[in-house]
Amino acid sequence: MADRIDTTRAHTARIWNHWLGGKDNYPVDVAAGEEIRRLHPGIGDYARADRVFLGRAVRHLTADVGIRQFLDIGTGLPTADNTHEVAQRVAPDARVVYVDNDPLVLAHARALLTSTPQGATDYLDADLRDLDTILERAAKTLDLSRPVGLMLLGVVIFIEDDAEAYGLVRRLMEALPAGSHLVLSHTVTAPGMADVDAAVAFWNAHGTPHLTQRTYEGITRFFDGLEPVGPGVVSCARWEAGDAPPAVPGVRPGDVAMFGGVARKR
Repeated sequence: MADRIDTTRAHTARIWNHWLGGKDNYPVDVAAGEEIRRLHPGIGDYARADRVFLGRAVRHLTADVGIRQFLDIGTGLPTADNTHEVAQRVAPDARVVYVDNDPLVLAHARALLTSTPQGATDYLDADLRDLDTILERAAKTLDLSRPVGLMLLGVVIFIEDDAEAYGLVRRLMEALPAGSHLVLSHTVTAPGMADVDAAVAFWNAHGTPHLTQRTYEGITRFFDGLEPVGPGVVSCARWEAGDAPPAVPGVRPGDVAMFGGVARKR
């Protein structure tokens, strides 16, 4: 596994870990992360906002909806309040399967495999594009005939082709039963966010894997055919399950550039 970890080029999971105050990164990641922070000083805010969004969404699905199993694809490096910790705090019998193809995440997967005695966690080393493998192996821990919380936080940004990105999310939701929920977050591009675009351009020139920004409308398209929960797609820092949709949807001044939403499969 060690020979799969490239410490000479910045990697998004390790930079994200740096922004969140973690230690699972290398000097190249810190240097790239600080340059991105210089270009876009608010970057740390939306890294934290994405974690807050995860916590609020998982608590809602566990406490209010009654979901007891989660499929978290694009897990990233373990940090505080991972999906299983949030869910099992509410429901000790919750079951969680994590999926990532980053060798460094795999190296730290033990931190994701802690569980209450009543629940379960598992970790799969797999790529988002390999849906058949993910679903087949996830079924060893999850009952895919019952509702699942599908977590796709900051992962479809790595699928450049729109048709492929929307198709992957659609196929995943089609494989899950009614009552399942999609939780998805994505970086946004919009007028007035030139600093975000500059930060992404720097990252794509120096880091791996490359990021793809999408417009607000492009992010909402991932939820086509699903029933929105709460305010729909909004800046991650503003998502609350009980909030009403904004009167004028879209990107507002002061929004962090990571947008997220939750929606239910009917």
